[in-house]
Amino acid sequence: MQELTHRSDVTVVGGGLAGVAAAISAARNGARVALVNNRPVLGGNSSSEVRVWVVGGTAHGAQKFARETGIMGELFLENQWRNPEGNPILWDHVVLDLVRAEPNLTLFLNTEVRDVDADGPAEDRSIHSVTGWQSGSEKLITFESPIYVDGTGDGLVGFLAGARFMSGREDRAAHGEPWAPEVADDDMLGSTILFYTKDAGEPVRFVPPGVTKDVAAAGIPIHRHIDTAMNGCDYWWIEWGGELDAVDDNERIRDELWGVVFGIWDHIKNSGAFDADTLTLEWVGTMPGKREYRRFVGDHVLTQQDVLDQTRFDDNIGFGGWSIDLHPPGGVYSDAAGSMHLHGPGLYEIPFRSLYSVNVSNLLMAGRDISASHVAFGTTRVMATCAVTGEAAGAGAALAARYAVSPRTLLAERRDELQLALLRQDAAIAGVPWRDARDLALRAEVSASSQLRRLAAPRSAVAEELVTLADRDFGLLLPVDPRLDAVSIDIEAETATTAVVELWGTRNGMNHVPVDVIDRLEVAVPAGRSALRAEFAYAPDAPCSVVVVIRRDPRLAVRVADEPPPYGVLGLLSREPGLTTGEAQTNAWSAVELRRRAPRFAVEPATDAYRPSQVAGGLARPFDGPNLWSSEPVVGEEWVRLAWPEEHEIGSVELVFNDDVDEDLVNLHHHRTPFLVMPELVRDYRVEAESAGEWHPLVRIEGNRLRRRVHRLEEPVHASGLRVVVEATNGAATAMIVALRVFAPGV
Repeated sequence: MQELTHRSDVTVVGGGLAGVAAAISAARNGARVALVNNRPVLGGNSSSEVRVWVVGGTAHGAQKFARETGIMGELFLENQWRNPEGNPILWDHVVLDLVRAEPNLTLFLNTEVRDVDADGPAEDRSIHSVTGWQSGSEKLITFESPIYVDGTGDGLVGFLAGARFMSGREDRAAHGEPWAPEVADDDMLGSTILFYTKDAGEPVRFVPPGVTKDVAAAGIPIHRHIDTAMNGCDYWWIEWGGELDAVDDNERIRDELWGVVFGIWDHIKNSGAFDADTLTLEWVGTMPGKREYRRFVGDHVLTQQDVLDQTRFDDNIGFGGWSIDLHPPGGVYSDAAGSMHLHGPGLYEIPFRSLYSVNVSNLLMAGRDISASHVAFGTTRVMATCAVTGEAAGAGAALAARYAVSPRTLLAERRDELQLALLRQDAAIAGVPWRDARDLALRAEVSASSQLRRLAAPRSAVAEELVTLADRDFGLLLPVDPRLDAVSIDIEAETATTAVVELWGTRNGMNHVPVDVIDRLEVAVPAGRSALRAEFAYAPDAPCSVVVVIRRDPRLAVRVADEPPPYGVLGLLSREPGLTTGEAQTNAWSAVELRRRAPRFAVEPATDAYRPSQVAGGLARPFDGPNLWSSEPVVGEEWVRLAWPEEHEIGSVELVFNDDVDEDLVNLHHHRTPFLVMPELVRDYRVEAESAGEWHPLVRIEGNRLRRRVHRLEEPVHASGLRVVVEATNGAATAMIVALRVFAPGV
């Protein structure tokens, strides 16, 4: 046995996706980081030990343009490339490899934190060290650092440090939340154990173990759907323990969940109600996947109103988009539905004030223990959103350690620096513009080889299909920059009719569904095929997105081609019968049926939404428009160029390419995306510098599959111009660049 002390700038405890993102983010911001995890693998509930799918802002595709970027985005793209089948063992190593690639990061697996050395009065405490036992190697390790991040999920570090926390369900009066109970209680969301099956190709018996429950007697098959084709997270509803203490009663909860799992399998194999002779169990989880326990109190408690009203925070550090998703405390034994969902119209912001403790001065939180009410926790708890909070907590921890201040002081004195650090690493933030004065691109004149100006569906000879509007409304999401005079949509009418066409606003850039009605027209439509033309003459004060809606009519159908529309355009179909001003929900409009399929449309006049200047400053994801440069359809090479009136010394070039954040990449046990590499990504490109009227090569890349590329030059160059030349994409018809940033040496 050894007793060791490890000193670093930041200690992150917890190796779920929140802790992983926090540790990587802190390391990339210059901190020496210790990442301490009590399990042999990283990934927490997403790991091969538990196998929960990684969901977040996309909400299984219900949200539009909502996939996370930053560290979570890197993991999504890498897993899609290396592990498109969603093998959970390979996912473990996707996460592990990203951690081990960071030279500033030291990983401690199998290390259970037992003790926290903290002192100070109740309202102003400070952590001095945490100590953990590393099993197998028999090492007692004390971790010392000025800043700590609790990514344990259950909030063990903060609890031992004396951080103020919440648990259970607050009453309705606490935050004025309509979804909160009238009277507070200790109930929480329960835990889950999952299982997998396979077809053995020959008859297989099942002899139930002693822990097996009689699920038929418990009424579970009556209240929950059971099917031989279901596996893994299809059984998310195998949930129990919400009325117990998820930590104190962990062993009891595990045994009960095992009993339910084997009881379900006994029901499938031995009840005679299923054709399951050749099916066998392939894997059963050995530990509960916990949903809820402690939530620490920060300077702001995120609430139901913040989520649904989309509160704008000046300390915005990331977004979520999952519904408020709450489950009955009784879990699998409840007669109620397994979950209830409350959707807003789009994404919501998370403030940095919810990521640090109100009373432990050097403690940050990451993941499901951040400062949120029980109701708001119903959306922040999903893992991709946990990773978003982790990335922000990690960046904040690194900066706090660098300047020897508390996270609260960091926010008060260096909020802009924190947000710019996150934006520079392409973190998942919506609506915060890039404005780093050190970026030489902000001083440049920007031009390009071409610019997509015609906002219309491609007119190639691909197959078309009719999408009937008999029982659903049709919507077309469009960028407006600078104005929208008219929209023409190819339709087909069984008989002559009068179409009701409306123009709707989205209210803010985080939404991509109709929220506020702007105009309403009635347009005469002849029988047969025609182009429905709606004239709106809409000129907003600033670029924005709108939705053109054609109301349902059993005589109408929209013509749709099997090819992508210009980026930022989506065809939508309503799921709900009504459309009322101000009451839109993101799940009321589906883009699934028409994603990457272009309704035949054309907009007048020409658009400026894809102008070259979009690459310098501004926003780096769709928000009131696509926020990127797009060329005309590629014929040869396309380029975007920065020009300065005088030469600048260049030390690095940073690029953000378009990886289509509208595409859901949740391929772990659930979703399959057909692309190993997103087609919109630039594949082959070169970076060139201009000096004395001549262009000189700096970088050439072939086979790119990443969204963000950082090129640090071995030797600085002096240049009056710089251009990125796109030689090929990964399949998209146009070349697209989201951001081009240029820095002097050492920046």
